[in-house]
Amino acid sequence: MKLLLFFSHRLTDAQKEDAQKSLGVEEFVYLPSELQQLFSNVPPQLESLDKYVRPFAEYLLEVAKPGDYVLIQGDFGLVYRLVEISKVLGLIPVYATTRRVALERQEGERSIKLSAFEHIRFRRY
Repeated sequence: MKLLLFFSHRLTDAQKEDAQKSLGVEEFVYLPSELQQLFSNVPPQLESLDKYVRPFAEYLLEVAKPGDYVLIQGDFGLVYRLVEISKVLGLIPVYATTRRVALERQEGERSIKLSAFEHIRFRRY
């Protein structure tokens, strides 16, 4: 079972471990660099994503098989289209859920607040 990653970050160890345990994932497949560049930089001026989504659909047809998982998180419009395509192909689209943990520390008279995100689980679209 594969987990194809339409995601702008690297998976954390906690995410990898969860995918293996809860989804039965044996292989993590990152996008090729040219597709990763396109996925991470969707031009906001495009009126339609009809043509933009094609190389991703072709990639899924080439590398995925029914029952594989696809982690999809990014530009909302592209995510929506990729979830639709994944379902038509018999793939299982998921996203990662997190809990925000706020960390605050005092540096002199300044208070610095940082937010860390803790992986909780994968959820199906």
